Amino acid sequence: MRRFLIVSALLIVFALFGAGVMAQDAPTVAVITPYLAQPGSQFVVEGFEAAASEKGWTVNVIDTAGDVAAVISRIEDVVNQGVDAIVINVDPAQVEAGLQVASDAGVPVFGMDAGTHPLLVTNVTSNGYAMAAETATYVTDRIGGQGRVVMFVFDPFPPVQMRGIIADAIFANNPDIEIIDRITPDVTDGGIADSRAQMEAVLAANPDPGSISAVWAAWDQPALGALQAIEAAGREGEGIVIVGIDANPQALDAIAAGGNFEASVAQDLAGIGAATADAVERVLGGETINQQVIYMPTVLVTSANVAEFVGE
Repeated sequence: MRRFLIVSALLIVFALFGAGVMAQDAPTVAVITPYLAQPGSQFVVEGFEAAASEKGWTVNVIDTAGDVAAVISRIEDVVNQGVDAIVINVDPAQVEAGLQVASDAGVPVFGMDAGTHPLLVTNVTSNGYAMAAETATYVTDRIGGQGRVVMFVFDPFPPVQMRGIIADAIFANNPDIEIIDRITPDVTDGGIADSRAQMEAVLAANPDPGSISAVWAAWDQPALGALQAIEAAGREGEGIVIVGIDANPQALDAIAAGGNFEASVAQDLAGIGAATADAVERVLGGETINQQVIYMPTVLVTSANVAEFVGE
């Protein structure tokens, strides 16, 4: 009986020790972004958190609230805290000093709708070239290859910057299309309010009906701000075509309403987050990822198919 009790006690100790080892083995991952006020970033982060939760990971989400430079010190902080991996949603070129700290410490860093960089394992995102080409082509076709277009861009963030570059090229291939303004809105408040104010100024400077043919926005927030300005000015009947990218819930509702906001591109934002988590898992498991970029599929959303996306 005594031997049985001793063996039982030892088994309990081993079980508790094993559980402690398993708990220690569960990865801790830091997700760092200055853009959590943007719906797109919110959705990719939530997708990552959901996938990480299923894997039993501990995730620390850090929002630097528009302060890109602060990402560097946050990377340094989490490296010192001993995280197993870091995920960033920011231009890696602007936080290279932090990436170097992580690299020196042997902590892998992954881009999640970020940009490419030699110090990143990989970047999981949508094909910005294709999305911009699709929406810029939509605008070109809708206005018959001629007219005056307002663009909303954001060059400090690579996934959005490339969209503007492609749209620029497509519009430039149509000599009868004139870009009357190329606006970089303030995104610290989410992007809608400043975009509305900027569009109000454009409308005031171009008061004649037909003086503005379309608004091309590199993501949905400025497109929504432009829509608000156009409606507030009572100019929604002029046929100004608005397009965005992301197909966030507000944009989908606007498209479904059948007004000026006509098209957006639905990214699999939750899928980007989940695919990033899978990439982290593969690398922590000893696998090497050779792809600089992992692309997720997208779909153009218009009045023809918006019912498939509303309420998702």
